[in-house]
Amino acid sequence: MEGQFLLGFDVGSSSVKASLVNADTGVCVASAFYPEKEAPILAVKAGWAEQDPQMWWDNAKLSLKKVMDMAQVKGNDIKAIGISYQMHGLVCVDKSLNVLRPSIIWCDSRAVPYGEKAFGEIGHEQCLSHLLNSPGNFTAAKLAWVKHNEPQIFEQIYKIMLPGDYLAMKLSGVVNTTVSGLSEGMFWDFKEKKPAAFLLDYFGFDHSLIPDIVPTFSVQSEVSAEAAAELGLKPGTPISYRAGDQPNNALSLNVFNPGEIASTAGTSGVVYGVSGEVNYDPKSRVNTFAHVNYSQDTDRLGILLCINGTGILNAWMRRNVAPEGMSYDEMNRLMETVPVGCEGVSVIPFGNGAERVLENQQTDCSIHGINFNKHGKAHLLRAAQEGIVFSFCYGMEIMQQMGMEINKIHAGRANMFLSGIFRDTLAGVSGATIELYDTDGSVGAAKGAGMGCGFYKDHQEAFSTLKQLAVIEPDNSNRAAYLQAYTHWKSRLLQVTDHLK
Repeated sequence: MEGQFLLGFDVGSSSVKASLVNADTGVCVASAFYPEKEAPILAVKAGWAEQDPQMWWDNAKLSLKKVMDMAQVKGNDIKAIGISYQMHGLVCVDKSLNVLRPSIIWCDSRAVPYGEKAFGEIGHEQCLSHLLNSPGNFTAAKLAWVKHNEPQIFEQIYKIMLPGDYLAMKLSGVVNTTVSGLSEGMFWDFKEKKPAAFLLDYFGFDHSLIPDIVPTFSVQSEVSAEAAAELGLKPGTPISYRAGDQPNNALSLNVFNPGEIASTAGTSGVVYGVSGEVNYDPKSRVNTFAHVNYSQDTDRLGILLCINGTGILNAWMRRNVAPEGMSYDEMNRLMETVPVGCEGVSVIPFGNGAERVLENQQTDCSIHGINFNKHGKAHLLRAAQEGIVFSFCYGMEIMQQMGMEINKIHAGRANMFLSGIFRDTLAGVSGATIELYDTDGSVGAAKGAGMGCGFYKDHQEAFSTLKQLAVIEPDNSNRAAYLQAYTHWKSRLLQVTDHLK
């Protein structure tokens, strides 16, 4: 295939995906991921989750070979490489750039006590005003766990990296990172606009462990001769973009400006909003990181809300409540027979572990207001979807308290966003316009690479060909009913959370 192409990698915990995008047309010409079954996660003890970084490299090679074969593209045709990656992981290498231990990945909870102790001893105000978050279970706390439990390994560490930094290192032989990456690990001081010396000193980390910092959009490094021979790429190909999966998902949906929101609703759900002000939630119910277009001169922060019990609740309802064999489309049509508010039935959807938005309370899922004489399966199914939306809106109110104006929600047409009831309820309660697009993380990373190498002059040009699939405007004629149902749901949630205090 003739033309100029951009390559994007998306390093997830289940697979590594590669996509090739025609730089001139913006069209993705091939995508592939490995492994086809979910990649293994090592759990030596309860609450632990590790992966071998070599596995990411091996899967990146396999997915790249597949897309190059599919598109009949040669290494010389690839103009730049971008990387998206699972956030908050820890990779440690020695001076020979050899990995010292498996990566402690995002869903590993062993470091919680180290982050909580730091939060208390350093002080909440100091942490929140400088880091915008509690040290929590992020990368810095994971490194503290290694220091205290594996001192012989800690002593050998030359540099620490995030998963995306590791893949860039394997491609180039160069170790570096970004401000956005440091912020997600709790290593960036937003007041001083430099690595957080006070946190490094508290944990006893040598400042040299932090790699050199490169701009998110820039020629960060180039493909080495060794990697080029191994992958069939051209030596010197620029690696020109890198971001964690949630900031990158926002980029993929062309979310760059204050007031814009990127949302996903798979097994769990994420609302990621861009703010133009450095701010934080004093209760740490949402997290704040540097967005992809944050700079020393321009504050662009990504405020991240995560809801654990979203698509997993919808799937549970299909298995246990819907008539056997009913498809999701049929479920959605059945729900449409019930009015907004489900005639008083409410579902509190937090049944997939402790929820940060509830200050780490574990409420479990609960159903309220059932009347045996008038409610049936359709009420329960619709109430579940409404409950998921209401949990999103509850978190979005926290964002609004932090100064965000929520005008527009960008999402991919997938998972819960395939449901008309879900979309209409979200627009109806939030008052925001929902725009659905055809894109994914690896395609976004490829376009980010085009921005970083200068092929595109800005994000408007890079995403001018982003395919919009649908626009859902708020139904003002039904707004009162949506808001009444949401208010009723919040009163039920308050009953549940008050009971736990």
